[in-house]
Amino acid sequence: MKNIWLLCGISLLSIIPCFAQQGNTSTLSIKEIMQGDNFVGHLPSNSQWSMDGQTLYFDWNPIQAQSDSLYTYHLKSAKTVKTDFETEYALPRTIGVYNQDRSLKLYAKRGDIFLLNLKNQHITQITQTEEYETTPHFTDNGTKVAFQKDKNLFTWNIANGSTVQLTKIKSKKTDDEKSKKDQWLYEDQLGLFDVLRERKTKKDATEEINKRLEAKEPLSIDPGDRSIYNQRISPKGEYITYIAAKSPETYKGTIVPHYVTESGYTENENTRSKVGNEPYEYEMFVYDIANRKAYPVVLDSLEGLDYVPEYTKDYPDKTYENKNRLGYIDGPLWSEDGKYAVLDINSNDYKDRWIVLLDPKNGMVTQLNRQHDEAWIAGPGIGGYEGGEMGWMPDGKSIWFQSEKTGYSHLYMMDVNTKKVTTLTSGEFEIYDPLISKDKKRWYFTANKNHPGDRQFYSMPIGGGKLQQLTQMIGANEVTLSPDERKMAILHSYTNKPTELYLQDNPIWGKSKAEAKRITFSTTKNFKEYQWRDPEIITFQAKDGEAVHARLYKPNSDIINKSAVIFVHGAGYLQNAHKWWSTYFREYMFHNLLVDNGYTVLDIDYRGSAGYGRDWRTGIYRHMGGKDLSDQVDGAAYLVRELGIDQDKIGIYGGSYGGFITLMGMFTTPDTFKAGAAIRSVGDWAAYSHGYTARILNTPVTDSLAYRRSSPIYFADGLKGDLLILHGMIDDNVHFQDMVRLSQRLIELEKHNWEMAVYPVERHGFVEPSSWTDEYTRIFKLFQQSLLNKN
Repeated sequence: MKNIWLLCGISLLSIIPCFAQQGNTSTLSIKEIMQGDNFVGHLPSNSQWSMDGQTLYFDWNPIQAQSDSLYTYHLKSAKTVKTDFETEYALPRTIGVYNQDRSLKLYAKRGDIFLLNLKNQHITQITQTEEYETTPHFTDNGTKVAFQKDKNLFTWNIANGSTVQLTKIKSKKTDDEKSKKDQWLYEDQLGLFDVLRERKTKKDATEEINKRLEAKEPLSIDPGDRSIYNQRISPKGEYITYIAAKSPETYKGTIVPHYVTESGYTENENTRSKVGNEPYEYEMFVYDIANRKAYPVVLDSLEGLDYVPEYTKDYPDKTYENKNRLGYIDGPLWSEDGKYAVLDINSNDYKDRWIVLLDPKNGMVTQLNRQHDEAWIAGPGIGGYEGGEMGWMPDGKSIWFQSEKTGYSHLYMMDVNTKKVTTLTSGEFEIYDPLISKDKKRWYFTANKNHPGDRQFYSMPIGGGKLQQLTQMIGANEVTLSPDERKMAILHSYTNKPTELYLQDNPIWGKSKAEAKRITFSTTKNFKEYQWRDPEIITFQAKDGEAVHARLYKPNSDIINKSAVIFVHGAGYLQNAHKWWSTYFREYMFHNLLVDNGYTVLDIDYRGSAGYGRDWRTGIYRHMGGKDLSDQVDGAAYLVRELGIDQDKIGIYGGSYGGFITLMGMFTTPDTFKAGAAIRSVGDWAAYSHGYTARILNTPVTDSLAYRRSSPIYFADGLKGDLLILHGMIDDNVHFQDMVRLSQRLIELEKHNWEMAVYPVERHGFVEPSSWTDEYTRIFKLFQQSLLNKN
């Protein structure tokens, strides 16, 4: 590849490209579309209703200020105005907890605790301190409010406003144990001196008095070498629960240097460690307040604690050890009457999730449900990093939860006494964000029932049954119900229509298909002047017979150049072949620009993408760069076979996981892709974070084969086409070090058809429009030069 940067008389690391859009025939320019929200428009978000349901609040920025502000839409006047400071300051948070009859609501805001009386709308500020108070909840049968401050648990009496500290975590572990030598000296001293014996007698008497006084003092918790968190008190005020977590001794972070700084000196930032850390050790404790007795929750009866993963069969000569599989413990989730408590527990190898019933009287548990996956536990509402979505049914004795038991994430309920499970939803679609109506007669949730890329809002009888679709606009519909549930605020978007806020009557209470009224108009004049494409969503068949969904952008026949670009979206469980405004909106606009220049663009929901169920989600297990890459290769074959694309004129690009796939494509399938642009890419999975990578590839020590076949750095010798690497130097997610190591590998392999552009002030997600512009100008030039032989 010619050095397109030096042709302009500038160095490789130059930040400003010499020509903004050399060779671009589109009416769009790269510079304008890379201005982001300033070009598209600042879109509404975070809708919230007033308690009386007459006012709708949302974040918005129609005047292109430096940041979003809170706006108010009044239903009676149908007018939208910017919210004044005092109103915004006093506005209750949407997220909160309710007492049993839902007359009171607790919430934390700005680090303080507030109590809202839902009958008269009166707000009581419970705390007003410099410290940070969190996790408010009701206790003592709704007469007190509990909250955490400085990792300790406090209660506030609703009737008289008094505050009581319930726990006191010691700052340091005190070690009173003596060695045998010191114990002998101690006893010898007491035997020799009368004065020491007399003083000890007085001291022992004082300690006896102090023990009697301890019953009136907060529970003293000695953390030792552990951290204490998640302190909660039961609804009746009988028990305190807390978690003790011990961090691994061998934890080594990574240093990310900042070269462009205000001080003029290089400044180091300490960031995450690499995959393969020893797991945290978690233990839950229960404290019986009346008897002043603390004891551990006993979890050794859980099914599968001795599980040995299937992949270890590939290492017959290696002994696998995981002495304590217990991972994150979430809960307890108490029933409203305080009779039952359940815990949600993940294994530290991410392959099990247990839901258990806790007996707080003795710390024993009864297993209710075990979800096991040979790959890793995840999916909508199931959790994976922390606890999943879960709650109590109206009968007070059954819990609801989500599971991928059928291959898709669905709703289930279980009687905690009989363990009888009832399936509430089923089918080849997934459930998102379920909640129970205020009258406890129905469910509300979002689902992609009609199409994997179309999310609608539904209602369903509380015990399961027919789903009633409440929204009708194709695309994404993020619904916030009014307090009486009669109206819906909808943040809706379509493929080529950015998010706007709509208002609609809830069909349950009126018309079966109520019309949605648009109340925001956010896009700019410049954005609206262009005719944005609505790409076709297609499916093509992969080599293993699976149907792969993709967005297809086709140019007009008079400008088609028989070249194609495949875009690879990022991971973290995402999808992009959908029918709503993409989070990759800059890339979407860039694809329109490419099509204007005669390129065909394919955007694939490859194996590992969200929206398609468990098997698709785990299709990358132990081999990233396997089926996720072959889906790109099969997509390229589809373009050649069905659309007449020249097989020697196909490029590929993407960021993060998309950059990783680009590298793997250029290295392992070099005859498929003539050019590739790898943005903020992973070059070696052994250098990435534990929480993400260990789920998919296990750990480098236990599953080295998975890392070797999944990491681009081991395949760099296969590079044939033209490669462009782009990376932020202060990326604290995929560290810049990853690409520095890869560049050294390419140098040693004597590869000369690659270039790297670096961005000194950018992290993983770029911020500066100048960086975005430079990045995509270089990508466009790469495709123009490599695929079309244009300088």
